[in-house]
Amino acid sequence: MAKEQGQKMVAQNKKARHDYHIEDTWEAGLVLMGTEVKSLRMGRASLVDGFAEIDNGEAWLLGVHIPEYSQGTWTNHAARRRRKLLLNRSEIDKIERKITDKGYTIVPLALYFKDGRAKVEIALAKGKKSYDKRHTLAERTANREKVEAVQRRLKGHRD
Repeated sequence: MAKEQGQKMVAQNKKARHDYHIEDTWEAGLVLMGTEVKSLRMGRASLVDGFAEIDNGEAWLLGVHIPEYSQGTWTNHAARRRRKLLLNRSEIDKIERKITDKGYTIVPLALYFKDGRAKVEIALAKGKKSYDKRHTLAERTANREKVEAVQRRLKGHRD
């Protein structure tokens, strides 16, 4: 069988970039059961309620929903079980130092296969207030209008 190459996106947490200020990101491997891998290969997962924590020097991913494999038997996995993240000791120590600061959390941004191995992109994040979200939305709208105005001017249209 040919070895899998490249990246295949399974799930993204688009809401995380809206709800949090992203400080730093890391790529981590996942310890999965066989039926979880098959379910992920079918493109089924949800990162919406997911978060990570450091417990006794190990990184764990919690709240991520990987549905049971439809053709699985009694060996099927629990949909929202605790999954171990594979990170270097230095990365775990760095994350642990940073999350001791008030208001920081670790959120998963993306779940994907990279060269046949399941990976998750995690981020150190700080929650946004509602006015920050509105400010970000207004800034994005202003930038879009600015680009549209420049394009209209280049096409020769008057304002």
